[in-house]
Amino acid sequence: MKIYTKTGDDGTTGLFGGERTTKDAPRVAAYGTVDELNAQIGAVRALGLADDFDRSLARVQNELFVLGADLATPPGVKASDHVRRVAPSDAVWLEQEIDVLTDEVPALTSFILPGGAPAAASVHVARAVCRRAERAVVALSRAAAVGQGPIIYLNRLADYLFTLARAINHRAGNPEQPWKP
Repeated sequence: MKIYTKTGDDGTTGLFGGERTTKDAPRVAAYGTVDELNAQIGAVRALGLADDFDRSLARVQNELFVLGADLATPPGVKASDHVRRVAPSDAVWLEQEIDVLTDEVPALTSFILPGGAPAAASVHVARAVCRRAERAVVALSRAAAVGQGPIIYLNRLADYLFTLARAINHRAGNPEQPWKP
């Protein structure tokens, strides 16, 4: 199987279900940014993390594939029957992870600057990409039917990534740098 098809040379791409759309369409921007987030998380994992952090991020990467497929499949197309939709309940485990990590780090008393250990700094980049993905999905939701699940999941994922970056720095002994306005 060849990786190139040349069908996108005209600036269009195929969605699940066969429909073609422009590569700058809101739906493509949404799932494309989710793909970018997944790649960024892969880069974080390549830096080497504690096993518990790596397992959680591996789960996130798999769930981001589910989210990307959800976003790439317009409701009502035939392929829609074969795609799992992201539900609000998919964010529950992220909340549990956030609670565990929050117990591990000092109480947050001010805004902090992104940075610290290389892995923590990279997680902060992933968090910023996650917020961009969330904005893209919100924009898509204004133009097309998108359930609440994807928006809730990305919102909670950004919170998890923030807390994970804090935990990585804490375990590495890197003090947080407070924002000084």
